[in-house]
Amino acid sequence: MKRIIISLIALVIVAGVSQAQTAPTAKKTITAFTEKMQKIDGFMPLYVNSDDGKIYIEIAKFNQEFLYLVSLPTGVGSNPLGLDRGQLGTTKVVTFERAGNKVLLVQPNYEFRATGDAKQKKSVEESFARSVIWGFKIEATEGDRVLVDATAFIVRDAHGVGDRINQQRQGTYGFDESRSALYLPNTKGFPKNTEVEATVTLTAGGDTNNLVNQVTPTGKHVTVRERHSFVELPDDKYKPA
Repeated sequence: MKRIIISLIALVIVAGVSQAQTAPTAKKTITAFTEKMQKIDGFMPLYVNSDDGKIYIEIAKFNQEFLYLVSLPTGVGSNPLGLDRGQLGTTKVVTFERAGNKVLLVQPNYEFRATGDAKQKKSVEESFARSVIWGFKIEATEGDRVLVDATAFIVRDAHGVGDRINQQRQGTYGFDESRSALYLPNTKGFPKNTEVEATVTLTAGGDTNNLVNQVTPTGKHVTVRERHSFVELPDDKYKPA
C-alpha cells in the first residue's frame, strides 16, 4: 500500500514539473525589461543594451501611418558607383500591425486606390498585394505598448549598397554582420522623428575590381553608415506652402 501511495505522489510531482516546463512564461513589463538600458526618447522611443549591442523599439500606436526612409550618411567615394554621401533611398508610408507575438511593419499599396465608397475601397485593397517590410518579435509589454527587438532590422544593408556594387560588376559583396554594429553618436530621438544609424560593412566573396579598390583602404571590405528615419506624418490641418 505504501508503495502505491509513493508511486502516486511521484506521478503527481512529475506531472506538475512537466506542466511547469510547458506552460508559457509571462513576458516582462517594458519597465523591468529595459531597467539597465539606455533610453532614447522621441517619436518612437528606443532602448539600447550596450552589453550585447542590441536596440529595441517601443511601439504604442498600431495601424497609424508614418514615413520610413533609409539614407546613406557616408558614401563609397566613386561617382560611377553612384553611392554618394547623403543619398536618399525610397520613402515608404508604413504602419505597425500586431499579429499575436509579432509586430509587422506593413507598407500599404498606394499604387492602386479607389476614391468611391467603403466597399469599392475594400475591393481594391483586397485585389492588390501589400508588402510586409519586416516582422518583429515582441520581447515585453506594458498596457497597450509593446517592445520589439529591432537589431537585425537596423543593422543590415537596408540601402542596398552591396547590390549596387554587384550590379556594377565590381565584385560579389554581401552583408558582413561581424563587421557591422549600431552607430550611437547619430542615433537620436525628436518629438516628430526618430533617427537610427548603423555602421554597415559589405565583404567581397572573391576578387574586387578597380572602382572599389581605388576608393577603399581594403577593397574586400566596404564600410559605410546607413540611417533609418521614422517620421510622423502631418495631421489633417497641414497645408502645403
